[in-house]
Amino acid sequence: MKYLIIGGVAGGSSTAARLRRLDEHAEIIMVEKGAFISYANCGLPYYIGDVITDRNKLFVQTADAFRTRFKVDVRTQEEVIKINREAKSILIKRISDNTIYEESYDKLVLSPGADPIKPPLEGIDTEGIYTLRTIPDTDRIKEAVKNLSGNKAVVIGAGFIGLEMAENLRHLGMEVNIIEMGHQIMPPTDFPIAAMAQQHIRSKGIHLNLATTVTGFEKIGSRIRVNFKDNNFIDADIVILSIGVRPDSRLASEAGLDLGSSGGILVNEFLQTSDENIFAVGDAIEFVNPITGQSMPTYLAGPANKQGRICANNLSQENKIRYNGSINTAIIKIFDKTVAVAGVASKHLQTAGIEHETAIIHSGSHAGYYPGAETMTIQITFCPGDGRLFGAQIIGGDGVDKRIDILSSVIRRKGDIYELMEFEHAYAPPFSSAKDPVNMMGFVADNILNQRLFLTDWTRAKQLSEDDILIDVRTEKEYKAGAIPGAVNIPLDEIRDRLNELPLDKNLILYCQQGLRGYLAQRILLQNGYDRLWNIAGGYKLYLDCMAETITTTKQITTKKNLPVEV
Repeated sequence: MKYLIIGGVAGGSSTAARLRRLDEHAEIIMVEKGAFISYANCGLPYYIGDVITDRNKLFVQTADAFRTRFKVDVRTQEEVIKINREAKSILIKRISDNTIYEESYDKLVLSPGADPIKPPLEGIDTEGIYTLRTIPDTDRIKEAVKNLSGNKAVVIGAGFIGLEMAENLRHLGMEVNIIEMGHQIMPPTDFPIAAMAQQHIRSKGIHLNLATTVTGFEKIGSRIRVNFKDNNFIDADIVILSIGVRPDSRLASEAGLDLGSSGGILVNEFLQTSDENIFAVGDAIEFVNPITGQSMPTYLAGPANKQGRICANNLSQENKIRYNGSINTAIIKIFDKTVAVAGVASKHLQTAGIEHETAIIHSGSHAGYYPGAETMTIQITFCPGDGRLFGAQIIGGDGVDKRIDILSSVIRRKGDIYELMEFEHAYAPPFSSAKDPVNMMGFVADNILNQRLFLTDWTRAKQLSEDDILIDVRTEKEYKAGAIPGAVNIPLDEIRDRLNELPLDKNLILYCQQGLRGYLAQRILLQNGYDRLWNIAGGYKLYLDCMAETITTTKQITTKKNLPVEV
C-alpha cells in the first residue's frame, strides 16, 4: 500500500508515524512545502518573548530524524499543486527549481493546515507587518524585535495567539496596543469571563482598544501608521496581524471534494472526505460539532494529533475507529491569570437556537485556610431539561487547568450537572477543598434546575423598573465601601427580622459580593411567601468587572482623538 500525506506538523506527522507503527512495509511519502515538518506552533510566541530561549526546543522532529526513525520518504520544500482523483496522483513542485513531477497514491491524506487571514487592506504588505504561523514567521519577528525594547508594538486581533503575542512583547519591554474589532477579547468566551480578563490585561499596562476597526497601513518614516475607521491612528514600530486563520482547502476544492460551511474540507466520522480514497486531518477539516450539530473547523494541536492517529488506524484497518469531533477545549496564560474554555459559550448556543441555562460562581483554588488560595470564576452552560453540560469557562490562577479538564471530560461524554455534584476528587488542603469548585458548580446548577435558585445577570441592575427593588445583603461596612447605585442595604443576618420592610408585590433583586449570601437570602424569602425574587449571578464582584469594561469600551467608541484611550 502506498500512502501519500500532504502536510506535516501535528496532523500529517502523527498520521505518518502511526501508519509506520501499524505497517512496517507500507510505502509512506510525506510532502511538506515548508522546511520543517514537526514543530511546536503553540510555543512560538514564548520563543519570541525569550521565555523559551533555545530555538531547537521548538522542533519535535526534524525531517532527517523522521526519515531515519520511521522510514518515511519526507520531502520538504516541495508543494503539491494539484490532485488528480481519477488517476489517483498528485502534481508536486520543487520550490528550489520550480520543476514539477507526478506521484501516484493508493490512499491520500490531506493535512495542509490553515492560513493566517490577511484582509485586502491598503498597505497590508508594508514592511514591519507580520503574521505568526510558521518557524520562518517566528524568525522574522524575533529578528525584528531584537532592538525594539521600549518601542511600540500593535497587535491586531485579541484571540488566543494575539493575546500571547501581546504578553510576550510586553515582556520584552515594549509598549503594546491590542486592536480588536469586536466588543470583547477571546471569541470563545462570554462577556463576563472576557471582562475579567480584560481588566487584568489593562492592569499590566497593555492598551486594549475594543470595537476598533483597522482600515489600512502606511509607512511614516521608519514607523508604521495603523489607520482606523473613526479617523484615529497609532504609529508603531512593529505590527502583528492575529486576525485569525482559515482552512487551507484550495487543493481539495480544486479537486472537487466537498467543503463545509466555513470552507474547510468536509469529513465523515472516519475522517474520510467525499472521495473514499482521500482522508483529511487537522486545521483544514470541518466536522460536525457534537453539541451544536453544525460543522466547524477546530484550530487546535490536540485534536489534530488525535485525528492523525485515528486516520492512520482507519487507513490500515478499513474504517474501524470513529472520530467523535472536538468540543474545542483550550487554555491560555495571560500574565498571572489563566483562562480556559470547553464546549459552547452561551452566546453561541443562542445563535444556534439551543435552549440553555447559565450559572457562574467564584470559588477558591484550594482550601481557604491553607496559604495561597486563589479565586477562580467558573461559568457553565447546560440543558434546562436533563442538565446535560454544554460548555464551561474559567478564569483564575492555580488549578484552572485541572478543573477545565474535568469539565471537558463531562461535556465530551454528554454528561450532566449531576456528575459534577458527585465528582470524586483528590482532596487535601493544598490542592482543593472538601467541596471542590467543580462540585460547587454542580450544586448551583442543580438548585437552578430544581427552582431553588432564581438568577438574573449583572445587566439587570442597570435597567431597574419601578417594580424593582435592589437589595444589597452584604454587611453595612461592605455596602458603605461601594455598592450598586440604587441598592438598599439589608444584611443577610438581619433579613428575617426586617421582612416588614420588603413588599410582597415588588420584584426583589438581591446581590452580595460573590453570590452565596444572595442565594441564602433568597431561600429565606422564598419560604416566607416572596415569589418575585432574583439573585444577581456572580454578585458585586462580577458586576464591577463587567461595568468597568462596558464603560471603558463605550468611551473608546465615542472618543475621537489620541488613541490608545485608557480609562
